[in-house]
Amino acid sequence: MIIDFHTHIFPDKIAHRAVCNLERIGRVAAYTDGTLDDLRRSMKESHVTHSVVLPIVTKPEQFRHINEFAQSITHEAPDADGLSIISFGGIHPDSANYKEELRIIKRKGLKGIKLHPTYQNTYIDDIRYEHIIDYATRLDLIVSIHCGRDLGYPEQVYATPERIRRMLRDVFPGRSAEKLVLAHLGGHDMENESEQLLVGGNYYMDLAYVLRLALPEQILRMCRNHGVEKILFATDSPWSGQKEDVEYIQKIGFTESELEQILYKNGAKLLGLS
Repeated sequence: MIIDFHTHIFPDKIAHRAVCNLERIGRVAAYTDGTLDDLRRSMKESHVTHSVVLPIVTKPEQFRHINEFAQSITHEAPDADGLSIISFGGIHPDSANYKEELRIIKRKGLKGIKLHPTYQNTYIDDIRYEHIIDYATRLDLIVSIHCGRDLGYPEQVYATPERIRRMLRDVFPGRSAEKLVLAHLGGHDMENESEQLLVGGNYYMDLAYVLRLALPEQILRMCRNHGVEKILFATDSPWSGQKEDVEYIQKIGFTESELEQILYKNGAKLLGLS
């Protein structure tokens, strides 16, 4: 079994427009058409059994329909094809009542939230994010954070390793950050800074969109120094291919035991899968 801890899809009626727009902005070709059906096709081809979907709320008023969509597509138990979709919820830092919105996400049975500082125009060490992260983790929600640059807006880095480190000091003094996931190995296109400032902490890191871009030796070193038990396989589908990333991670030097942890066991533990 394989868990992809970082994927994105859109409702069918807007998927084509959304993916085409993001392809244009980021100057990158998508591996799926952004729909649930095409994610399922990709999962079958790559032998990924569980995909974690991470929605992004770009305006506070999107909260209700994005989280209703997340709830509607979530089925933790594998379906007839042996596939499981687990969608997180989303929240915007400008929420007028972040505590109630986080409680709503919890009541919907969603296991976590996604924060994207670039698309939400907010620095990760902003007090609004810090309040959301603090309360979400106290509710036992997983918090996945986009870290580092975004292809569409490479100059607007709202979650640098330095700012993430500051947020960690503010939010988690004396308590565990084990419900936190720093995406892109703590900093897309900022791996050196992440290796210096973030590797080794008590939180998870995912491998979304870094596997075939960062140097293999740096990936291995960062994962092992951070603790392989805190590394999650992830692709950032549709922006990287699930099949391609599954094949690649098996070739760069991880042991079979390490691969078992990264590809499934760590994600299953964090998600509370039986």
